[in-house]
Amino acid sequence: MSELPTVSLRACTADDLDVLFSIAADLDTWEERNPSAPAPLTRERFDARLAAATDGNTSQDTVNFVVDVDGSAVGSVELFGHDSFARHAEVGISLVPEARGRGLGTAAIIQLVEFGFSRCNLRRIHLQAIASNTGAIRAYEKAGFVIEGRQRQHAWVRGAYEDIVLMGILRSETFVH
Repeated sequence: MSELPTVSLRACTADDLDVLFSIAADLDTWEERNPSAPAPLTRERFDARLAAATDGNTSQDTVNFVVDVDGSAVGSVELFGHDSFARHAEVGISLVPEARGRGLGTAAIIQLVEFGFSRCNLRRIHLQAIASNTGAIRAYEKAGFVIEGRQRQHAWVRGAYEDIVLMGILRSETFVH
C-alpha cells in the first residue's frame, strides 16, 4: 500500500463548527450519510443537535472525532451503535468534498479502527456504504474492511433504489490483538 497522508483525530472545537455544518447540510451527499429523507438543515437545527449530543442526551457509547489535516478540520469520524455484550460498533465518516479521493478517509478510518480495537476493546467494527459510492468502498477495503453482504435495493438515493454494501473488520484481522 502506498503511504497514507497524515491526519489526526481530535475533539471538536468551536473553530470546526462551520466545516462540520457544511458537511451536515450538503444535500448532494445526504443519502451517503443519513437514512432519512434529504431536507434542508438550518444552522440552528445543527447547533441544537450538537448541543444535545454534548449534553449527554445521546448514547454515551458514541465516540466522535474531527478529522484534522495540518490544523484544519476536513471532516468527522465516529464509532456508534456499540453492543457491549458482543463487543462491536459501527463506523461512519464524512469529509468535505476537497478532502475526498486523497487517502485522508482511509487514514482516518485506520486510526479509528485502531482506537476501537485497542481503546474500546471492540472485537468487530462494521459499516454500511451505498453501492455507487465506489470511492468509499475502496477506501474501506484499503483500511482492511471486507464486504460481508449486500442489502438489495435498500436505499432510495437521488431518485433510484440502490444496494447497501455491508462491510466489516475483525480485531483478529489487524495488528491490534
